[in-house]
Amino acid sequence: MEEFVSIFLKMFFIMTPFFVLSVFLTVTNEATIKEKKALAIKVTISVIIVSLILVFFGKHIFEIFGITLDAFRIGAGALLFLSAVDLIKGSKEGTKAHPDDLNDLAVVPLAIPITIGPGTIGILLVMGATFENTSSMFTGSLALISAVLVIGLMLYSSTFIEKVVGKQGLLVISKITGLFLAALSAQIVFTGIKNFLGL
Repeated sequence: MEEFVSIFLKMFFIMTPFFVLSVFLTVTNEATIKEKKALAIKVTISVIIVSLILVFFGKHIFEIFGITLDAFRIGAGALLFLSAVDLIKGSKEGTKAHPDDLNDLAVVPLAIPITIGPGTIGILLVMGATFENTSSMFTGSLALISAVLVIGLMLYSSTFIEKVVGKQGLLVISKITGLFLAALSAQIVFTGIKNFLGL
């Protein structure tokens, strides 16, 4: 249970839910509530599929390219830190997409790179490579899916959340999320360096 909660919280914050929500509200500004809900479901399904592919095949990717887990931890942590800086500054690539057909937004940019950015991809690959047995893989996958479903529920209820919190409130929460991500990325990098140097 402790492992489930740990992975759930980590993945929830890594996917920058409040930033995703603010981008979602921006790009669906002129959409109806029905269209927003339909898009939220498609985004959630896309994120779950992409995330599970990265988790399950991460170890094989490491083997193919001859990358050590600790080297990848350092790289992924650095990318995650850049995402955290973007969040704190209030900017991130892919936020200006306004196509006529909202369905075009489901995979790109809302699933990738808004929800699953370079930093998140790195963390998912590292997470998949650290699973020691079937039990830990099942727990991790369940926690990951749960985190994505909570984010999907936030997008599904985006109109209600916007009324309660307001756009300014979402911006503040997004910046706080950025601070948490900066600390998390530093921890990941330090763990990679520590293991790499055998300290």
